[in-house]
Amino acid sequence: MAINAGRLLRVNLSSGRISSEDIPGTVAADFIGGRGYGIRYLYDELTPGTDPLGEQNKLLFITGPIAGTMAQGVSRWMVCTRSPLTGAFARSVCGADFGAWLKFTGYEIIIIEGKAERPVYIHLAGDGCQILDAREIWGQNTREAQSWLNQSHGKNTRTACIGPAGENLVKYAAIVSDRRTAGRCGTGTVMGAKNLKAIAITAQRKTFLADPDAYDKLAREQVNIIRGNDGFKNHKEWGTTGTQDVTNEIGIYPVRNFRYGQQTDYEQISGEQYRKLRTGDIGCYSCPARCGKVHSVTSGTYAGAHSEGPEYESIWAFTGPIESNSIEASIAADQLCDDLGLDTISTGSSIGFAYELYEKGLLKKSDTDGLELVYGRHEPMIAMIKKIGRREGIGDLLAEGTKRAAASIGKGAEAGAIQVKGLELPAYEPRGAKSQGYNYATASIGASHCYGYAAQDIFGAPFPHPTDRFSEENADVVIFNQDGSAYKETGIICAFAGGWGWVPGLFGKMLKAARGIDILADNAYLNKVGERIFNLERAFNVREGFNRKDDTLPVRIRTEPLHTRKAKGEGQMVSHQDEFLDKYYQLRGWTKDGVPAADKLKALDLDSVLKDMAVKI
Repeated sequence: MAINAGRLLRVNLSSGRISSEDIPGTVAADFIGGRGYGIRYLYDELTPGTDPLGEQNKLLFITGPIAGTMAQGVSRWMVCTRSPLTGAFARSVCGADFGAWLKFTGYEIIIIEGKAERPVYIHLAGDGCQILDAREIWGQNTREAQSWLNQSHGKNTRTACIGPAGENLVKYAAIVSDRRTAGRCGTGTVMGAKNLKAIAITAQRKTFLADPDAYDKLAREQVNIIRGNDGFKNHKEWGTTGTQDVTNEIGIYPVRNFRYGQQTDYEQISGEQYRKLRTGDIGCYSCPARCGKVHSVTSGTYAGAHSEGPEYESIWAFTGPIESNSIEASIAADQLCDDLGLDTISTGSSIGFAYELYEKGLLKKSDTDGLELVYGRHEPMIAMIKKIGRREGIGDLLAEGTKRAAASIGKGAEAGAIQVKGLELPAYEPRGAKSQGYNYATASIGASHCYGYAAQDIFGAPFPHPTDRFSEENADVVIFNQDGSAYKETGIICAFAGGWGWVPGLFGKMLKAARGIDILADNAYLNKVGERIFNLERAFNVREGFNRKDDTLPVRIRTEPLHTRKAKGEGQMVSHQDEFLDKYYQLRGWTKDGVPAADKLKALDLDSVLKDMAVKI
């Protein structure tokens, strides 16, 4: 059985040169695909110190080895680059159909190099790849741009594009496909800096598998397992629109810029309340969960607002930070962010940061373009989203992210910048879910819930062992979650589908059938690959100057007691960060400063990184 490692496409926007090449089988054996391919190619090809918004930065669009097949929850795609928001490794994941369409072309990676002189888009089809003029759609929102591209290239076209936020270099601009987003880290900002409006793919369905017959049997087994799983059934019914019920109940729903862990009258934003405005369901390629819940507003201030969402993170982003209970405003805000191409988490966090500074007098009405940023008032939030996307007035400051904005404001504003490595925290309060918090602190991209989700803290998951969510001694659990996420994202498995009862045994067998590499069926080897990926991402960051000082939670989380109103956790703080890091680094096989040590690198077959890390020790 021949190895099927996939192919990659290189598009240099400066020279106009387009070329393709086979991915070596050794790379497939060592990194499998997806996120593994992303860090492997980025580490090898990006010169340390590259300006994230400069011509020399590279932007990688990646799909997985089993995308575009009948298997469910595996047709996602991701973007890897050096982040303009953090300066660290960036990985942002998205759904819809784009990942499957990329796989149908026979490519698993598109590497974007250089910078176009004028706005362009890339069109990839069965008869080749072209760089085409995008001036007609530059300035359009993501719905308008995708509609134009579909009209131009036909109904079998799927697109990943940026909106005005990416064009205006908002530091946390997203890449949008249909109404799904690769939201975190500012990957859309890099796209805008390259004058690249979109990648449009026109393709017919075609699979590329080493052993199609074996794969077909395994995929059918996977479909049957998933459809019988209770977690799948719940996700199909609710998506994530009821998660705020859980997090509010246990006191980890961040409110007023992470000062409280429970929102007043949170029952008004429950899953049941969102369901009343639900008008449909949308899903990713070959996934019957259809977890994207569509909501429409028919009356009141926001009549006409219509969004595939908000999902949990966006529900929080447009309620918790400003303590608003307006479901209608959250739907309107979510739609705006998708149109403009904005990461909802960083957008909501940046606005919550501004509300706190206004409350404390560090921002005046004259600073906010006349907007009164009073908690509970959602109209200023909607206005500020538009300003951020267009970089107008106060929006120009907030478009830089909370870390840079706080540095510009000074006067103690830094205490309100709730971020790790420059990336704003998502919708889980670290003082009430401390394994989740320490994942934020040590994740390669900064504060990301999806980099090592602590289901143990939030939903009581019993593996690798039960946790006390207030304990700061679960370094092994944080590592387990992070390495597990890394190997699943070689798939690229949906974060939800990974818990539906079919990973890792079946996943490994499917990878073997897809790639033709026997060792991929070994569960222990998959875990090793996850650890290898995480360590190479760490090495990338170390090479860029990151170390222990950057693995820190915000000052507020470490020094200010949490207020939970009626929930458990009142007075909690993260108080033992240094002790945790010592243990975490020891278990990781890293130095006291967080640098992967030689013995660990050799054990993970990362000998090529030894020289870079030796300079940092």
